[in-house]
Amino acid sequence: QVQLVESGGGLVQAEDSLRISCAASGRSFSNSAMGWFRQPPGKEREFVAAISMSVGSTFYRDYAESVKGRFTISSDNAKNTVYLQMNSLKPEDTAVYYCEVGQGLGPVRSGRVGYWGQGTQVTVSS
Repeated sequence: QVQLVESGGGLVQAEDSLRISCAASGRSFSNSAMGWFRQPPGKEREFVAAISMSVGSTFYRDYAESVKGRFTISSDNAKNTVYLQMNSLKPEDTAVYYCEVGQGLGPVRSGRVGYWGQGTQVTVSS
């Protein structure tokens, strides 16, 4: 079975940094993409970032406008693990962050994937 295991969430202050991780297991992800959605309190789930797990010249990264320039998504393809480095955190970044894996950047970008992590809480205080 496909399993996504997240770690790294927690409580931080505004302008702090935090890195969350997601390790995928259960099948080959060499032609997949992984990414992050988040759900702020009282709001709908929204796209955060995505990254291709493919080798070669098809590597892409994509970010929501609200996090571009502050967040960086990266991956360790050998470990099927994706990271989200979050810098200059703001209170509005407070949300449950969900890891996802899909067949490509399109499905991951749109959230049309079959596998999600359990979610990890990130809280930014001010």
